[in-house]
Amino acid sequence: MRFAPFVLGAALMATPLAANPFPKPDYPHTRSEDVTDAPFGETVADPFRWLENDVRTDTNVRTWVDAQNKVTNTYLATLPGRDALAARMKTLMNFERYGVPKKAGNQYFYTRNDGLQNQSVLWGRNGIDGKPKILIDPNTWAKDGATALAEWLPSPDGRLLLYAIQDGGTDWRTLKVMNSFTGEVLTDEVKWVKYSNLSWMKDGSGFFYSRFDAPKEGEVFQSLTVDQQVFFHRIGTPQSADVLVYATPDRPKIGHSAQVTDDGQYLLITSAEGTDDRYELTVAKLGKGKFKPKTLIKGLQHNWELAGSIGSTFYFLTNKDAPRARLVTLDVKKPKAPLKEIVPQTTDTLVGASLVGKRIIVAYLGDAKSEAELRELDGRLVGPIKLPDIGTAAGFGGQGGDAETFFSFSGFATPPTIYRLNTDTGVTDVFAKPQAPFDPAKFSTEQVFYSSRDGTKIPMFIVRRKDVKGAAPALLYGYGGFNSAVTPSFKAWQLAWVEQGGVLAVANLRGGGEYGKAWHDAGRLANKQNVFDDFIAAGEYLVSSGITAKGKLAIEGRSNGGLLIGAVVNQRPDLFAAALPVVGVMDMLRFNRFTAGRYWVDDYGDPAKEADWKVLRAYSPYHNVRPGTEYPAILVTTADTDDRVVPGHSFKYTAALQAAQIGDKPHLIRIETRAGHGTGKPTDKIIAEESDKYAFIAKWTGLEIKVP
Repeated sequence: MRFAPFVLGAALMATPLAANPFPKPDYPHTRSEDVTDAPFGETVADPFRWLENDVRTDTNVRTWVDAQNKVTNTYLATLPGRDALAARMKTLMNFERYGVPKKAGNQYFYTRNDGLQNQSVLWGRNGIDGKPKILIDPNTWAKDGATALAEWLPSPDGRLLLYAIQDGGTDWRTLKVMNSFTGEVLTDEVKWVKYSNLSWMKDGSGFFYSRFDAPKEGEVFQSLTVDQQVFFHRIGTPQSADVLVYATPDRPKIGHSAQVTDDGQYLLITSAEGTDDRYELTVAKLGKGKFKPKTLIKGLQHNWELAGSIGSTFYFLTNKDAPRARLVTLDVKKPKAPLKEIVPQTTDTLVGASLVGKRIIVAYLGDAKSEAELRELDGRLVGPIKLPDIGTAAGFGGQGGDAETFFSFSGFATPPTIYRLNTDTGVTDVFAKPQAPFDPAKFSTEQVFYSSRDGTKIPMFIVRRKDVKGAAPALLYGYGGFNSAVTPSFKAWQLAWVEQGGVLAVANLRGGGEYGKAWHDAGRLANKQNVFDDFIAAGEYLVSSGITAKGKLAIEGRSNGGLLIGAVVNQRPDLFAAALPVVGVMDMLRFNRFTAGRYWVDDYGDPAKEADWKVLRAYSPYHNVRPGTEYPAILVTTADTDDRVVPGHSFKYTAALQAAQIGDKPHLIRIETRAGHGTGKPTDKIIAEESDKYAFIAKWTGLEIKVP
């Protein structure tokens, strides 16, 4: 059966097929099967469903992957400037980079990468001026560099170090423990951990974590994640002896994370059903007896993020009665008492708060840029925390009674610098500043506001070399979902694009978290089309304002942003010259059947519900490819160990593109091996992938790559 994708109709602008001077790649044959579904009275073809099978166990899918990679690699090898881009990206990444330190007792722990190490190394110091020593070097774990150090946490006194191992980019973790003083790795090992917070008992006797049951054989990377449970592991005992602390078997879709308060008095369990910031809270008094959790907040209605505690008084960031969030206190001994407001809602979005020493740090997003303030425990303003420029601040962790904290600051042309802040004095000094292999003064970052289809003003950052004038090849990046804000950050591959004379535009679309709950709600569920309209309007603005020109605009998005790219290419193929959908969610009718997909119904809706299904059907990238219309050049990217957005999404979408008559520009897929959704990817794989992607869009936007 030939694939006959659904077409949205005449409301969308169509670009007729035309003669193309570029030779069309000779795509591998993809088997088409007579597979259909008929939900809610409409028959929907799914001829490439067999590509959902696990590439590790299905030889037919593996053969298809190998054939696709062969064609793609042959094409990419012809791109001018690919090697030059790779060399420049390598140079731009070749500088010392630090992570935000964590303090425990008198010990300081932090990651450091000398520049081109595949994985960052965990270091420690005894005292702030102590001699640094290597604690964990994950570069020794695998020859291909694809086994990474994931989450890690020192015990309160700094003696023990709990750390997670991530292999090949998977979301699964294996937990280990080492003695940070001696370097000895203990016998403790915990498996099948995923989406877990890690938290130590105050005395270091053990830790809390969240895990799932071991998946069935052959389903490790595809099975749905349900029945998450909180356990306590006592040091020196086998995992089989771990104590079940909290579970909700009657509500298997609920996930749980556990956190011990800084003073060690309480365990706070935060429960959620999906990706929304809608939580239930359970609290247990910690002592020598059994854990006896009691409900604190019930109902999955509002956001509750613990900022710190003093005895039974808990400080929470919440959106209850405050769409842009506020800071309140709650006495866990009197949970029915009214909340006490400490910091009220403002025009900016409150995105973080932490109790450090005897004061509170609050962090805001002001038009998608970081801002931070220091306040007294009663909420009175001490003053702003001065940040260097337009950019993103992250960190500000710590605990009550200790005034020391650390944070990082970065921007589009500003590599992360680590700062140390004393909350008693307000004094900030530099802990680690990189020696960047470029001159940040050569680049400019400005913020503009443009009108979307319905008149909503959308912010967008524009980054370019200061000497670039007129319409230049441009890359437009977006995300627009899950209440996640896109803020200025340093990425060597994006800077390499800008160095060559290209423009980088980053649009802050509805559906994100830039302006609180209302902004998020305006871009999800039945309002998802607003996200696509915002992105299309961004492209139109870049062309109409002369920043770029028709035929010079490329687009990129990853994960939910990959969905964005697939949807807008279907809706406005005439607007874009090239597209990079990265690890995207492409089949909106079956996304909730695999791994973490079930969580996403909060943002996308439930395909089992007719009203939601109709919305999803209308924009699903896989189902809306438009035969007979000229499409831009497309390079799909995914990875074989992605168990967040399973690669079958990208496989099926690519097969649909290649089967349709959508012009002679290339529609290819690049499939990485032993890599996942993004975290843990080794440096050499990052450079190889990004140089391929950016050489691809350079060719199709007319950006000439010059060898330095």
